[in-house]
Amino acid sequence: MSKEVPSDQPLRKRLGADERREEIVRVTLELAARQGVDDVTTQDMAREMGVTQGAVFRHFPSKDSIWLAVMQWVRERLMSRLGRAAAEGNDPLDALQRMFFAHIDFITDHPAIPRVLMSEHLHGRSSALRQVVTEIMLAYEAKIAGLLTDAQTQGLARADLDAHAAATLYIGMIQGLVLQTSILRGQRTLAEQAARTFPVFLQAIHPCPSEGDTP
Repeated sequence: MSKEVPSDQPLRKRLGADERREEIVRVTLELAARQGVDDVTTQDMAREMGVTQGAVFRHFPSKDSIWLAVMQWVRERLMSRLGRAAAEGNDPLDALQRMFFAHIDFITDHPAIPRVLMSEHLHGRSSALRQVVTEIMLAYEAKIAGLLTDAQTQGLARADLDAHAAATLYIGMIQGLVLQTSILRGQRTLAEQAARTFPVFLQAIHPCPSEGDTP
């Protein structure tokens, strides 16, 4: 009776269509983190997954459709995580703080995401890609501005605060910290700088002492 000779190549688990699409999205983000958004090719994706390039295109008709799926994945995961963080807040300012650090943690887990969302290369390729990024930014800004308005109503934020301008500043803080820690790689961490920066934002939007004084 002949013995079965084991193969030198490990058997890949057969994935369903949704699982394979999820894997392609995940691998694309990992490659973007390592080599930059502009240099990721479908051949790179296939090689990373141990499949043929044709197998990638069985799940996505084009490279742009892969990037669109990546951005949709980011929108769903990021907004879901931020929503959960905000729901745990004791008040609007606590919700804002929880959202801020949840976003920082999300970027730490997926360092390619800022590059993907801010890539002019991708924005110029497709109006659909640009539209998804626009929707992410506007929904995020609206959520923050809404919380800031609630904070004003409750006397937790300055009455003269421009909520939409402050929301832009909030998002800009995160983008600036990402850029800074990317340039100063190894010298500063995103989490450490976020912990130093957010209290300054809170101090700037807190009511002036005179606002709470009784004449």
